[in-house]
Amino acid sequence: MTRRLLLSYLSLMALVLLALEVPFGFVYARNELNRFSHTAELSAVTLASVCEEKLEHGRASDLPAFARDYARRTGSGVVITDRGGTVLADSADAAAVGTHLAAQPDIATALHDRPATGIRDDLVPGVKVLFATVPGGSGDTVPCVVRTLYPLTPIAEKVHATWAALGVVGLAVLAVVALIGSALARWITRPLRALERATTQLADGRLTDPPATDRGPPELRRLTATFTRTATRLQHLLHAQQAFASEASHQLKTPLTSLRLRLENFEPHLAACAQDSLGDAIDEVGRLSRMVQGLLALARLENAAITPEAVDLDAVVADRAAIWTAFAGDQRVGIAVGGTKVGRVWAVAGALEQILDNLLSNALGVSPPGTTITLATAIATADDGSTVELHVIDQGPGMTAADRQRAFDRFWRAADARHDGTGLGLSMVQRLTRAGGGDVCLNAAPGGGLDAVVRLRPVPTVRARSHSAAHRKIPPLRSSSATGSRPITGTAPGAEP
Repeated sequence: MTRRLLLSYLSLMALVLLALEVPFGFVYARNELNRFSHTAELSAVTLASVCEEKLEHGRASDLPAFARDYARRTGSGVVITDRGGTVLADSADAAAVGTHLAAQPDIATALHDRPATGIRDDLVPGVKVLFATVPGGSGDTVPCVVRTLYPLTPIAEKVHATWAALGVVGLAVLAVVALIGSALARWITRPLRALERATTQLADGRLTDPPATDRGPPELRRLTATFTRTATRLQHLLHAQQAFASEASHQLKTPLTSLRLRLENFEPHLAACAQDSLGDAIDEVGRLSRMVQGLLALARLENAAITPEAVDLDAVVADRAAIWTAFAGDQRVGIAVGGTKVGRVWAVAGALEQILDNLLSNALGVSPPGTTITLATAIATADDGSTVELHVIDQGPGMTAADRQRAFDRFWRAADARHDGTGLGLSMVQRLTRAGGGDVCLNAAPGGGLDAVVRLRPVPTVRARSHSAAHRKIPPLRSSSATGSRPITGTAPGAEP
């Protein structure tokens, strides 16, 4: 902004200088030419009077020497003719004596007792001259005509020197304006630069260097003061929300756990007809506990300053497939891994594991026995470059187009969804994916079922092969076998019907 302000100052001053100096230069050049022409004409009139006097006294032989002497002293050229236009003397060419010039326009005009002045470039070879041709008498007859020729080189040099002086003055003025404008622009933009730094710090999660409120123009001082108050208030609210997100989990887990234990303690004392209601109540308490944990996880995601990092997607897919194979085997559902090697992608630390856990949990909940859940990776070409796609494909009942549009809304669950879902799993998947610069969508899988597509940004070092972004043929699958089991982290059932 400093450069733009300085450029505006210089542009405005340049326009002012052009509006003043250019007309002044042209007016000066015209006035100098008029003055020079008037002086030349007066000198020619004086010279013509002397020549007339010499002719009247019969001293025509003195004219050549007189013309040469005048030309030497004034740096001009002199041509003197008689009343018929015949050259009597020529300071530049003595051989021209006797030449008849009555046909030339300026000589003809002077022979009719009228002076003529102007600029011509054919009177002296290669030189543009100012001529002043005047008659040598004021009576009915013109005894002689005098033509004086003055080169325009001196006046041109003077005009050029004046233009150069105007240019130097203009550059000096622009330099002074640049110095003053630079200082003024820095003074004006200093609060804005401080606001930019403060805004960047606030976006990163903490305002450590608040901008000064006593610098710059009054308007920017008021803006800075307002921003500081707003940022302080916002930080207070964020800190309060973060404190709630960190403390609520500890405060809510205890009563929910206690409530579940008390309900389970009722089991020996209830009649058989009430056992089903007690089981439903315990299930609802468990669902409430999972919902609270999901809400707290989302709150922590929204409040934390998240920085993506390079993660090996192939390794994460293989790891989660191996872990979930054991759980899927209990329901007679297979898990297969397919696609191409994609290498590293940008993602938040630990996000890919949670994304896969949620999507696999949803897919496993709707997959009939004897079916297969497919994990496939591919490289696709998008408008802004290549992207990495992770597909989680099940063979369940699928979802309608309207349901797929609403599936990422918090707490939304399809009408035929399983009872213990919280409606937060897909919301968390979307938030985690977008935190790493990617996106997620749900498509209908070929042959039935649902295709959850997670699009991620590849790390620049990955050499990606272009594939079609539309329905592409997934390479042959690689079956995955369980390599062991460990607790599953970040699992939150979503809105899969």
